[in-house]
Amino acid sequence: MATRAFSIEDGNLATKPITTSQVRTYKDIDLSFAKKTTGDIFKKNDAESVKQAIKNILLTNRTEKPFSPKFGGDLNRFLFSLDTEFDEYEIEDAVISAIAKFEPRARVTKIDSAISPDFNSVNITIQFQVLSTSTNEQLTLSLTRLR
Repeated sequence: MATRAFSIEDGNLATKPITTSQVRTYKDIDLSFAKKTTGDIFKKNDAESVKQAIKNILLTNRTEKPFSPKFGGDLNRFLFSLDTEFDEYEIEDAVISAIAKFEPRARVTKIDSAISPDFNSVNITIQFQVLSTSTNEQLTLSLTRLR
């Protein structure tokens, strides 16, 4: 039988398993662009960066991002319709599909939405799981129409 030659970096495969787990950390810049005393800007890590990304996706309208006309949650379209033309389930479906399509780091576990037609607003509470850390997070968005 032929023997296999491995490099030094491969190590001894007789004592180490081939499969390994890798811890992923997510890092994004804070979009408030607040400066630290060192002059650097703040960063968002792990669950906070995923939460910021979900918020950006949902608040972006379609055709708003150059060269990606289908990107975004397009939730503002619900604010400029009559409240009899849609219901909470349509909003929840739009949120679930936008997160599933554009944010692979999160999985939605629960969504609650409340329409306030007298105040021209929609309140959405999203509970999601960050897939790399299995932590559960919550994000609350309030969409209002300005006159």
